[in-house]
Formats: sequence, structure tokens, C-alpha cells
Amino acid sequence: MPDPFHAFGPSHLTALSLCAGILILLALLRRFHTPSAIVWERVLGILLLLDWPLAAYAHWRGGTLTWNSGLPFHFCDVAGIAGGIALLTKNRLAAEIVYFFGMAGTLQGLITPNLLVDFPDMRFIAFFFLHGGVVVAALHLVISMGCTPRHWAVPRMVVLTIGYAFIVGGVNAAMGSNFAFLCHKPEQASLMDALGPWPWYIGSMVILCGVFYSILYAPFFIARRIRPE
Repeated sequence: MPDPFHAFGPSHLTALSLCAGILILLALLRRFHTPSAIVWERVLGILLLLDWPLAAYAHWRGGTLTWNSGLPFHFCDVAGIAGGIALLTKNRLAAEIVYFFGMAGTLQGLITPNLLVDFPDMRFIAFFFLHGGVVVAALHLVISMGCTPRHWAVPRMVVLTIGYAFIVGGVNAAMGSNFAFLCHKPEQASLMDALGPWPWYIGSMVILCGVFYSILYAPFFIARRIRPE
């Protein structure tokens, strides 16, 4: 029987510290133009692309494999795949997806994990590698690799988010799943608890989506006003 996960317990704080350390290390490697920077960026990109099968295997091994845990349709899964592509190719749309999805959503999952099992369970490892890897990739891409959000990134990402939510809603209806938490809130405490009951919290999330995306884009908007491209 795996140990239960406790938010901000030793394992959680260790995982958060590792994420911060990896982000700083990658930034330093880029800053000093070391050849290993590209190598480690590619390693992180490949590992992010491999996290979905790792997570599915972890849930199968732990006896919790379902449609909801076995398919990569959560926003964090999409951010992980986009992060892997962006780190390997510097694709700007993929970089925008991992930045906005990652910093507006995955970061919350990293701080308030929807997780029941503790380290060293493979589900714990897969969860924190995905969520931590997405946040590290999102920040590294925009800060150190120069893949900043382009003009009109906010409306583009709002439309993409709503469109993807409609697709996921159809998947949920067909499979009885809860991708993107559109059918009910996470079991663990999260920001959604303050957004009202179902289905009203979905509308609240759409509004917050636009607000968070605008805040995330603001530094780049201001920088372009100060120093026009």
C-alpha cells in the first residue's frame, strides 16, 4: 500500500526544489553558452514527450489506469507535449502553448497537486516530472531561449483553449472521463474550489483564462512598447 501524499510535505518540497534547481541550471548553461545546454534541453524535451506512456504505465502498475489517467487529454498533458516539441524545434506556437497552459494551469497543479500517492510510487514521479517539466520548459523557453509570445498571443490562445475545451467535452461525454476537470473539480483542494459549483465554475475558468493570459503576456507587451521590434 503506497504512502498517501501530503501537500507541502518533504517529498513535495523536494520536488519543488528540484524544479527550481533544474531551471537555474539550464539558465546558467544557456547564459554561458556551454555546448551541453542544447543537449540537456533536448533531453528534457524528449522526456516530456515520453511522460505520457510513463504515466500510463505507472497507473497500470498501480491499478488506477482508466481513460482519465491513461490518455493525454488534460491541458497539462497538452502542455507537456507542446513543451517537448518547443524544446526540440523552437516552434513558436508550441512555445506559446506550453507557456500559457503551463504558467496559467500546470503551475497550480505543481503547487496544489491532485495526487493521492507519495514518493517513490511511479505515479508520483510521473506527476511531478510532467508538471515540473512543463513549468521549467515554459520559463526556460521564454527567458533563456528567446521563444517569447508573439503579437496577438492572448486572443490566439484564448480561442485555442476554448476550442480544445469543446473537443475535450465531447471526449468526456463519450468516455465518461473528466479531462480538463470539465465534469467535476479535482479531489484535492485547488483554485477551482473558489469558482462556484458545476457548471458555473467552467465559465469562471474561461474568464480567468483571459485574465491570466493577459497577465502572463504583459511583460512582453511592455518590453515591446519600450523597445519596438
